[in-house]
This record gives sequence, structure tokens and C-alpha cells, in this order.
Amino acid sequence: MVKPTTTSNARLAFRSEGFATLAEGLDYAAGGETGVNFFGPRGDLLRALSYAELRGLALDFAARLAATRLKRGDRVGIVAETGPDFLVAFFGCQYAGFVPVPLPLSINFGGREAYVERLRGMLLAAGARAAIASADLLGTLQEAARPTATAFVATVRDLMDGPCVGGGLAPLGAGDPCYIQYSSGSTSFPRGVLVTQSAIAANARAIAVDGIALRQGDRCTSWLPLYHDMGLVGCCLTPILNQISVDYLATTSFARRPFVWLKLLSDMGGTISFSPTFGYELCARRAENGQVPALDLGRWRVAGIGGEMIRANALQRFAETFAPLGFDPRAFLPSYGMAEATLAVTFAKRGRGVTIDRVARGEALERRKVAEPARTASAPIRDFVVCGRPMPGYAVEVRDAHDNPLPERHVGRVCIQGPSLMDGYFRNADATRAAITPDGWLDSGDLGYMMHGELVVTGRSKDLIILGGRNIWPQDLEWAVERLDRVRAGDVAAFAVTGEEDEERLVVLVECRTRDPLEQVTLRRAVQATVQRVAGAEATVVLVPVRSLTFTTSGKLSRATAKGHYESGLLRDVAEAYEAGTAVPVEAFAATA
Repeated sequence: MVKPTTTSNARLAFRSEGFATLAEGLDYAAGGETGVNFFGPRGDLLRALSYAELRGLALDFAARLAATRLKRGDRVGIVAETGPDFLVAFFGCQYAGFVPVPLPLSINFGGREAYVERLRGMLLAAGARAAIASADLLGTLQEAARPTATAFVATVRDLMDGPCVGGGLAPLGAGDPCYIQYSSGSTSFPRGVLVTQSAIAANARAIAVDGIALRQGDRCTSWLPLYHDMGLVGCCLTPILNQISVDYLATTSFARRPFVWLKLLSDMGGTISFSPTFGYELCARRAENGQVPALDLGRWRVAGIGGEMIRANALQRFAETFAPLGFDPRAFLPSYGMAEATLAVTFAKRGRGVTIDRVARGEALERRKVAEPARTASAPIRDFVVCGRPMPGYAVEVRDAHDNPLPERHVGRVCIQGPSLMDGYFRNADATRAAITPDGWLDSGDLGYMMHGELVVTGRSKDLIILGGRNIWPQDLEWAVERLDRVRAGDVAAFAVTGEEDEERLVVLVECRTRDPLEQVTLRRAVQATVQRVAGAEATVVLVPVRSLTFTTSGKLSRATAKGHYESGLLRDVAEAYEAGTAVPVEAFAATA
């Protein structure tokens, strides 16, 4: 019978800093009994590896990888499935002197052709000389690698059965790269961030010490994908660099049975777990449709939130639903970060829960870009979640279009500095110039404002809708429409398009789950009325087939892709498509994502 790794080390002192490389961190963690545990779709333990066992396998794999024709510093693409093989290959690269490139699974891409193209693009951009996948995905990866410089594609088992290098290994050092992290691609094709050993060491330490105050006896639970920065850095590398055991559930398993995430927290005594808002929302929605299992969530002290715009209402529903099971809403810990900063930049105060800044809508916010506090409950308001202060050593400034710092409560571009920021995108000088300001700060691409020294994020700058000189946040419209009957979270995309006479027009795409013409008319009118109420604007409402909208590797809606599909005519209204008998299946247009 497989037994999980222990929560605490009996023979090893807890340590959060002093590691110059990931390999040094794993070397130290291997002196204890903690490690990683992989669970099946129903919460059954499939495999447990102590960090000592993981280190041994990684060293063995490194010796095999070093026996190939790869040269030190070569990039190795690794499809980041949630399982032991990914960690073995990732750390094997660290020990062998190669730079791993985590590659995504096909969860958010729809068709196989689209997935192959996404993998091919990443392999080309990274200049990968080798690629690794499970046996199930080997054929797909081989197809993606054909027109690239990739010398070979293999499984971990293939390489483990191969020859072993005779000499000693030369692990990546403190001044070397660590891995290439691809951004989620919410507004463009993903760009590679070359994360250095010093950057991951600095960010992991800041997260552990200043962000969540990791300590002996903590245990992490995660369903986040290991190809995304929050899953990789927050729930994999940081725990290893702090000797914390982690219980993993595959992302697909969570999507099918979200309560298994909570069951693992309960059964294993998890104290730390992070999720985008939609993860909490999915659990709360499932609780409305069925019986909530008997769980103990009383030991969950850090319920981290990040990866997308934070929705206070969804978190409140989760807290109310699971309070009888011991969940404490003060465990909620909003944060802000991005791959370009390795991961985290700000954290809210621990034990405070979610702090909401209630802002007046209208002239000040939409035209003057000033987040004035709402004075009366009856006036139109907008709730923003406070994402906290920069961690020590990090700085955040909100700037105008000319890089001038703005006063508090003025909405502008969120720019950051810190010890874990990228020097630039890998082999992409144009994107680097666009992201790094002349004085060396990173332009995050987000909009926000400062309030009493804390950051409040209002949205992505490229997604902002400007109508008649007014700023309209697409999230406001999408979240309002999602509350309608027959509409689910993730069914809506709002954006502006330019008409023939250069006038801006608001478009709202809604995935439609009915073929009844009368129900479609009712839904369309309800959406139009909702947009009018929320934004005071007319909207073109397009009802599209289910699964038409595209999401990034981190689960964020890609409005840019939705807009492109709409403008190209690839997305058609279901009334027109069904009438003509030509409703477009998702695979047809997902291939172009």
C-alpha cells in the first residue's frame, strides 16, 4: 500500500533561504522525509516520492540525459503533466546543466491541430534541442517537433533505459538560467521568460518568508498546472525550497470533481493551497447542485488567490458555503504577480481575508480615471479586491502614458521592480522593449491604482473598452451577464470593435446552451438589458456555440482571440448558424488559436 510522505521532517531543520540554485534546494530537502504525492481523480494516492527519492531519480535521469548529444545550456521541452516524470525530468535538467522548458497540456486549446501548433511555436521560440513527453503524448510532440531544431523526442522511460554518462555532472550554477516560463498568452502568443537561478531563489524566499510565512508542519495541496507560474513556482518549487510536502491533483481531475481538492485538504491536513477565483467558484457552484461531503477545512490557513482578476462575490459564496466545514474566510490571501516577475509581487496581509475597495462608478472612474470611494450605497458602484503591498525588495508604481508616477487612487499602468524580474523575453527583443520602461521597470500590462500603499488591479490595459471617452472594464460586463439564467462562468467575452467610420462598437459574445428560438430571443434581450444597466451602453450581442471561447494555459479568457474570431467571421451567431445548418464546431476555429 502506498503511503504519503510525512508533513514534518524529524531529522532535518526547517530552512527557507540560503539556496543559490534549485539543485542545492533539492539536495537539502533530500535529507528529510517530506516529499510529493500524486492523487488520482477520486482522491486515491497513486505515487509518493520523498525528496530523497526524487533527487535520486533526477540524478539518474541527468546522467542519461548528459549521455546524449546535448550541450550544456541547451533547452529541453518537457510536457508538464502532473506526475513524477515531469519533476524527474525538470530536476534532471538542473543536475545535467540543461535548461528545461515546461510545455502545456492541451486542456485549453480545443483541437489537436491547435495544440500541435502551440507546442511547435514554443519549441521553435525556445530553440529546444530535445523534448520529453509521456507515452500518451509522444506522437503529438513528435509531430510538433518535426520542423524544429529538436534533435530527439522521448519519454522519461526511454532515456532511463539508455546509456549513462561516465563522468561527473555539472549542475546549473548560481549565475546560470533555471528554466524558461511561457506567459499564459491572454493577449498575444505566449512569450518565453528566461528565469534565472537567482530570480527563483529570491522569489521563492520572498513568497515563503514575507508572503505566506511557511513553517515546519505546513502542507501544500495543489491542482494548478505545472506549466503555469503559479502552479510551478508557488506550489512546486517554493515548497521544495522549504522542504514542504505537496499533495497533487491533476487539473483535469479537479475540473471534473472539484470536491476532491477539498477532500485532499481535509484528509491530508493541508494548510496551504492557491487557486484563481474560478476554482473557488466552481466548488461553490457544485455545492449548490449536490450534497457537500463531510470535510474538515479548519487547518487551511492560507487560501491563496491569484492568476486572474479576483471576484469578491465568488469568494464570499465559497466562504459561506464551506464555513460549516471549518473554513475561515480570514484564510483568503489575495496576491498579485506574473511570470515576468517569476511569480509573486504583492501579498495582502495574512489573516485579514479579502478587503474590498468600493468605488463610485461614473465620471470620475470612467473619464478622469480616479477611483473615488463610493459615498452612498444607492449610487452605482464597482468593487475591487485589494491585492496587498509589495514584498520587501519589490516596488510597485502606477504610471501614466508618459511614465510619470500617479497619485494614489489614480488608475494607470502597473509597473514593478524587484530582484526576480526578468531581464527580457527569451530571443524576443521587440517584446522586451515593449515591456521594459526606459528607466528599467517592468510594465506589467495591467491597470490599477494604489490605496494606502496597497495595489488594486482593475484589469488588462489591452482589454480596456473605451466608448465615448469612458473606460469600461470588460470584466464588469462579463460578470454581470454570467449571473443571468442559462449563463455560466466563462461563457461571456466582451470587447470593442472599430466600425467602418472608425466608431467604437461594444460586442458581447455569449455561449448559448439552447436551440429554442424564443429562449434565444429572451437571452439576447436579457444580455442587452444587463449591459445597458451596468455600462449605460448599447451592445451587439452574439450568441455563439458552446465551447466557442478560447482560454489561456492559466485558464484566463483570451478576449483577443475571441475578438479575432468574431472579426474574421469564424464565430457566427447560433440563430444564423443553426438556421443554415452550419454551426461551427469548436475544433474548427480552435485550431487557429
